[in-house]
Amino acid sequence: MTTATTRSAERRISPVFLGILAVTAVTGWATWTGFAERPGVAVFLFVTAAWIVSLCLHEYAHARTALHSGDISVGAKGYLTLNPLKYTHALLSVVLPVLFVIMGGIGLPGGAVFIERARIRGRWRHSLISAAGPLTNVLFAVVCTAPFWLGALDGVPADFRFALAFLALLQVTAAILNFLPVPGLDGYGVIEPWLSYNIKRQVEPFAPFGLLFVFALLWVPAVNGVFFDMIDAVLRVLGIGDLETYCGQSLYRFWEGTNEFCAVNG
Repeated sequence: MTTATTRSAERRISPVFLGILAVTAVTGWATWTGFAERPGVAVFLFVTAAWIVSLCLHEYAHARTALHSGDISVGAKGYLTLNPLKYTHALLSVVLPVLFVIMGGIGLPGGAVFIERARIRGRWRHSLISAAGPLTNVLFAVVCTAPFWLGALDGVPADFRFALAFLALLQVTAAILNFLPVPGLDGYGVIEPWLSYNIKRQVEPFAPFGLLFVFALLWVPAVNGVFFDMIDAVLRVLGIGDLETYCGQSLYRFWEGTNEFCAVNG
């Protein structure tokens, strides 16, 4: 009985996550209806809360896949409750990604669920565990962009449309960055099981610095330009133009004042 109760508690959705979900719903409603006196504040809260929800789902996907692959320890660690406070590095998983959205409008990969890889057998399972997180971002991006590529924008308020476009941009950047085969990122985790022992041993010391390396590269103007050109191309395929993402980010950064161009073209 105790074991069953414990296992149920390990998988019960956290009130913290439900609170974040509630903020997403309420601010999404305020953005849609124009209820907020300052629409930029509503967009900021909506996109930030939805972004945190996606971060939680990203980590949950890693943990859930690991559970079904043999790592039964993830439940006791609280990873199946969707509580971001249970992550090994809450700073890396939530705080830094949110700060980077605020500062630069980029979906920085988070990540800090500790998987006991020794419990898992089979290279395909290891690869799938690593891929599960960014695939969640891909799914989130598909949901955010569905009204655009389905042509279902009739009646959708401009502010909500812009917010969805900016949220989609964050999901696409997160997915692409996470899938890079750089040590410390999920993309490397996908290919690592297939590498020789010598290669893995040589690469291992660089794993803690992989994300910093990617971030430093993105500060190089030429690399940054190529990266965001690729993001824009993906978003165009999904039906989102530069206007939507530009105005979405402009609304999100409400402290910079009202953008008259977006107000006129909304």
